[in-house]
Amino acid sequence: MASTTAVGGRGGVASAAERPAIRRRRRFTFGSVRSYIGIAVIVIFCLAPFYWMVVTAFRQVGYTFDTTPWPTHVTLDNFRTAFSTSLGNHFGRALVNSAIIGVSTTILAVAVGCFAAYAIARLDFRGKYLVLGVVLGASMFPGVALLTPLFQLFTSIHWIGGYQALIIPDISFALPLTVYTLTAFFAEMPWELEEAAVVDGCTPGQAFRKVILPLAAPGLFTTAILAFISSWNEFLLASELSSDKTQPVTVAIAQFTGSQPHQEPYTAVMAAGTIVTVPLVAMVLLLQRRIVAGLTAGGVKG
Repeated sequence: MASTTAVGGRGGVASAAERPAIRRRRRFTFGSVRSYIGIAVIVIFCLAPFYWMVVTAFRQVGYTFDTTPWPTHVTLDNFRTAFSTSLGNHFGRALVNSAIIGVSTTILAVAVGCFAAYAIARLDFRGKYLVLGVVLGASMFPGVALLTPLFQLFTSIHWIGGYQALIIPDISFALPLTVYTLTAFFAEMPWELEEAAVVDGCTPGQAFRKVILPLAAPGLFTTAILAFISSWNEFLLASELSSDKTQPVTVAIAQFTGSQPHQEPYTAVMAAGTIVTVPLVAMVLLLQRRIVAGLTAGGVKG
């Protein structure tokens, strides 16, 4: 019988199960080094603007254009300027507005998109792929093409400046992504799960609520995050359809005024951008596994 052990370094003995690990440690080639270098370049390229925004946010106004690549002349005055209502910056209220708009858009888009995606994935009806194509086609309309019709419509029904004038267009942009992502997710779920629930005495609605929705949690979680980020970053429609009381952070930052007259408040804008961006970046980094799991959960059969 062949021996299942091999002599390791320093007279030690390595089992057959340990040999693949030894081979993997030795397989460090130029190709792997090149891959790591490429990944590092991409990460630096993507994070460099964010890093420079944070550095500028903590820099004194007189050193706005200092090219030192690390923080110098550090101050917190830029953050005070961003929240200063005496200068006309209503950034705190804008943060609340963005949270209201983003949460409302996310809840409604995920709720409607969940039922629509389930119907497209599970029910057999004539033209369901045409419906899915129309949903995806609607997402291709540029926002600038919709701005004038929406402005005229909301003006005639007296919605300009209200939250509904911002939430409803955001839902229309978030729904195609929600429907498309969840349709692929629901389509890969085996029918046997619902059939087993029905055999156990559940109605179709109970089977959907007690069996399908818990299993669809990764997909729902992913689409909710993407819908919230999309709504949080929207600027074009909000700049024309909002008022001083309902404008989100993207519009409020664009209207910033600085502590010095006739000077563009770059540092205050960077401070506000840091406040807006850091929570999103932290959320994505902390929840990246759930996001990736939700995006890929419906992509592989078996």
